[in-house]
Amino acid sequence: MSLPATPAAGQFDGGCVFIDGTYAPLSEAKISMFDWGFTRSDVTYDVVSAWHGAFFRLDTHMDRFFASLQKMRLAIPYTRAELREILHGVVRAGGLQDAYVAMLCTRGVPPRGARDPRLAQNRFYAYALPFVMIAPRDKQLAGIDLHISDRQRIASASVDPTVKNYHWIDLVQSMFDAYDRGRDTSCVVDAQGHVTEGPGFNVFIVKDGVVHTADRGVLEGVSRRTAIELCERLAIALRVAPVPVAAVRGADEVFLTSTGGGILPIAKIDGVPLPQFPGPVTTRLYDAYWALHDEPAYRDEVDYGA
Repeated sequence: MSLPATPAAGQFDGGCVFIDGTYAPLSEAKISMFDWGFTRSDVTYDVVSAWHGAFFRLDTHMDRFFASLQKMRLAIPYTRAELREILHGVVRAGGLQDAYVAMLCTRGVPPRGARDPRLAQNRFYAYALPFVMIAPRDKQLAGIDLHISDRQRIASASVDPTVKNYHWIDLVQSMFDAYDRGRDTSCVVDAQGHVTEGPGFNVFIVKDGVVHTADRGVLEGVSRRTAIELCERLAIALRVAPVPVAAVRGADEVFLTSTGGGILPIAKIDGVPLPQFPGPVTTRLYDAYWALHDEPAYRDEVDYGA
């Protein structure tokens, strides 16, 4: 499928969607109610950030998106180079310097009466919105209170957690668990009682200077990967292994990682203050994460024209 002409910078000021092979305002961002992406959550997606006029780790996000497409037996009618052009296009057309940029593919609408997913025509969409952190900096500094829900994450044997998906009912219900208790956000556990992840973020703890994070049952987030790589760069000890609930409650520091905020320090676990907030290890990783945005190897500059 051929690409449309590169949109003018700010053509759809404030946000842009790529839909049906063309750039359009966000008001045109619609999906059929008969698309299996809606009726069966048969969809995969990825989200990358643009910060100060440049994508952060765009190649890594595209790697994961194409891997997810393959695992889901989905396909988009665009090459990797064309996908990059589309993503740049929605940011440029939205006139956004800091943006939340999504790429997604749904199963599509099968022929009437058909139940064979192979008969559906897959649909591709992309869009760019103004960047918003899952917890703004003032809330981070004031202190996020994390609830550890008893709800179990969907088992990896049922839904591959390394494929970014919208199977969030367990996560959404855990958010209600948190709000009912006056907490700010939540994470869930696996069948063995180990902490896995939260709605849109991975969980890390620090104990005696060692960073710990789950080794299975979680989305392998790009921000998670960045934090792991930064531990190696900064010579911070790291252990990737199951993380029991008791270890989280007994941690010196806890932080979350997400494209929607990078490194997010946690102040309390279920209302109980952590010994260190924001802790020294979290602070080092936070500073290094944002400094990384200025390194050419991680930046993909958006062309906004004259």
